[in-house]
Amino acid sequence: MEMFFDNYIVGTFLVSLFAFLFLFILRRYNNNNNDNNTRKKRFEKGYSREIKTQTGTGKGDCSPGNGSGDDVIIVGAGVAGAALAYTLGKDGRRVHVIERDLTEPDRIVGELLQPGGYLKLVELGLEDCVEDIDAQRVLGYALFKDGRNTKLSYPLGKFQADVSGRSFHNGRFIQRMREKAATLPNVKLEQGTVTSLLEEKGTIIGVQYKTKDGEELSAYAPLTIVCDGCFSNLRRSLCNPKVDVPSCFVGLVLENCELPFSNHGHVILADPSPILFYPISSTEVRCLVDVPGKKVPSVANGEMANHLKTVVAQQVPPELRDAFIAAVDKGNIRTMPNRSMPADPHPSPGALLMGDAFNMRHPLTGGGMTVALSDIVVLRDLLRPLHNLHDAASLTSYLESFYTLRKPVASTINTLAGALYKVFSASPDEARKEMRQACFDYLSLGGVFSTGPVALLSGLNPRPLGLVLHFFAVAIYGVGRLLLPFPSFQRMWIGARLIWSASGIIFPIIKAEGVRQMFFPATVPAVYRAPPVVN
Repeated sequence: MEMFFDNYIVGTFLVSLFAFLFLFILRRYNNNNNDNNTRKKRFEKGYSREIKTQTGTGKGDCSPGNGSGDDVIIVGAGVAGAALAYTLGKDGRRVHVIERDLTEPDRIVGELLQPGGYLKLVELGLEDCVEDIDAQRVLGYALFKDGRNTKLSYPLGKFQADVSGRSFHNGRFIQRMREKAATLPNVKLEQGTVTSLLEEKGTIIGVQYKTKDGEELSAYAPLTIVCDGCFSNLRRSLCNPKVDVPSCFVGLVLENCELPFSNHGHVILADPSPILFYPISSTEVRCLVDVPGKKVPSVANGEMANHLKTVVAQQVPPELRDAFIAAVDKGNIRTMPNRSMPADPHPSPGALLMGDAFNMRHPLTGGGMTVALSDIVVLRDLLRPLHNLHDAASLTSYLESFYTLRKPVASTINTLAGALYKVFSASPDEARKEMRQACFDYLSLGGVFSTGPVALLSGLNPRPLGLVLHFFAVAIYGVGRLLLPFPSFQRMWIGARLIWSASGIIFPIIKAEGVRQMFFPATVPAVYRAPPVVN
């Protein structure tokens, strides 16, 4: 019995020591990384330009005499496509954007822009696109679990007063960016459906598309950038897509109600998975109910409404319950599959993938637009030294560095989204239950324990090492809760499984993102490539 007691003391001491070391490293890491990066109709008609359908020269490049004279073709004018068109057009590129539908989109995702994404918007000169659309400032999150709640504010103290998150109607935001891109004389937006990429001797030389009148045309440019969204029909030509659909979002709009914490997103750790609330206008609140699995109850026959009223409504905070039921009764229930897809490109001369066509993560953390805008900044800076884009082979070798340079930011946000979704989802496993509770309690501690993870989530400090340190600090904190003050064999076993479960959550995501590119990008030779010299 005395030996058992000694074992408990030794075990408690070791866990406490590990926890102390993790938290010490974590505090030092956060203190050393506070240098955050601070920094309507014309588009529907387009201006007339003749597109000549012809074959290439057989030399693997595309000169202005071999097509329309465009420098870049962009497929898709969503958030990524419209922002990219304006950015490249402002740098003097001749840009031809082909979008399937130039009317205002109506989506239930892409409505929350994190502060890190807003900073990228400012860097691109697009910050005025969140004005005059009734966008709402977002200052942080509120977490709810089992009748308790905690507020997590963005660490915005070192930024200018206008820096915060923004939430809005996705379609209004996209239209503002399209309109701004169309103000540039060297940017053409055209409505049409791209049916295929045009290839000659292994090089993409342009696209084939149908206009809204049904006419089949071809457009040519030395660089084609595909950003036609999560339903892309062109991505298979440019990457190895491994799309996972862990759940679906069921979307509702609550009208004329007030959130418990104004100007904050709300995350309810419900059973079986999270529920989100955030404002999208001065009178509307978006509700997204996560339903695990690829199949959801039918909206048409009333199963979904019944599920929302009987299972979900009782888990909604009391202040929002009546508005939630009223929204269900109103009947405008929409669903959207949640997709996750690591970036796995294969270099293709003359073409590049961006946006959701290229890389997706669970939308729980609202990181998609931040990743897309960050990618555009990286690509803009890469292309600026290039005055001639016509050497397709050299251009492709040079642009391989894009896939590495984007990794630290993109993979941090991607990994956090996937890991948080798994931690926040309910599970019958005791170790997973403890991990979920430990995460809530850890964030509730305040100080570095909340500002660190929120800085990661918001894109203000997207550092891969910081993500790993915080994630395992949560796990060790959970083990400490189990073993103190008096451990037992059962609790020790659950603690061991908790660490194993945490490793099983985060390491596969990191492996899919690429360990070397994520943590050691400087060791990837592509980073050091200079712009190709064109004689």
